[in-house]
Parts: sequence; C-alpha cells; structure tokens
Amino acid sequence: MHGHGYAPPPPRRPSTGAVVTLRVILVAVPLMTCGFLGWPATLRAALVTRRQREWWAFGASLAIWTFAIALMSTDNTDDFSSPNGTLGLVLMMLSGVACAIYFLIVDIHHYGQPMVMGNVPPQQTTLYGYQQAPPAPQPYAGTPVPQPPQPQSSPVPPPPQRPAPVRIDQVRAELDELSDYLRKHEDDR
Repeated sequence: MHGHGYAPPPPRRPSTGAVVTLRVILVAVPLMTCGFLGWPATLRAALVTRRQREWWAFGASLAIWTFAIALMSTDNTDDFSSPNGTLGLVLMMLSGVACAIYFLIVDIHHYGQPMVMGNVPPQQTTLYGYQQAPPAPQPYAGTPVPQPPQPQSSPVPPPPQRPAPVRIDQVRAELDELSDYLRKHEDDR
C-alpha cells in the first residue's frame, strides 16, 4: 500500500522528424559550403553525446578549419593557383565531407541505442526497489531451433521445469510469516 510513489517521467526524445531534419541540415551545410561550415556538425555530435571523443573530434575539426583558412589566406592569386591555396581548399573540402560522415555515424549510433534512466544498466530493471534479472534471450518465433538428433525408439523426455524466481519464494516466505503472526495475535484475543 505504501509504495515509492509515482515513477519519474522518462527522458524525452526528440521526434523522429526533428532528428531527421537536423541530420539533413547538418550534413547539407558542410557539403554545400565546401567544408567551410563543417564544424557545426561535430559540435552537435559533441553536445548530444557528451562524450570526450566527440569533443576531441570537434576540436580537431576546428583546428583543421583554422589551418585550412590560414593556408588559403597565404595565396595571393585569384584562382588558388599556388600550392598553399590549393592545399587549403582541398583540406577544407575533405574536412567538410569527413565532418558530415562522422556526424551521421555518431548521431545514428546515439539515437539507435535505448535510453537509460539514472545509473541502471539497460539489461537490469528495478521493481519496488529490488533488482530484477535480465530476461533470458528467446529465439525468434520464425527461426527454427536446432535439436540434437533423437533415436526413434526412445521416448522424448518432458522439458525441465523452470525453478521459481527468487522473488516469488521471498514473497511466499513473507506471507507465511505474516499469516503466522496474524494467527498468533488472533489466538491471543
């Protein structure tokens, strides 16, 4: 009767349409600007995942962007005919493509994983404060499960009975104690 109260609401995920729209924009911008705006895609990946690896990738994309701008600024010709201008332009374009691909990989991987609340690993859940064992993997209904060959003359043994979960045994023991307690106090009246 006196439980833990209402469970907190699950963390909200953005809608699929919003995620797809952001992916399209953050992949199109680096490609359409020839890599000049490649860093926003890596910034988004770092902000969403909050992992150190993505922050390093964002820092690297900014460093490559700065280096490519510096190379292009040393070119004094109008058509980027010097090696520095060409190298800077190629580096900028490759950086934009790399940022777009990296963002797609990280974003798809991030939104493909199930969300986890708190510090509970995804394979464990809690019920009324007790840790529950993860469910045993079940084969897909359409997949045939290979059976070892059985001799034709021997009868097929029945499948083994599953032991009762530990939690059920604990509840039974607590109910038995409660029944004994109530009977004892009923006899005292």
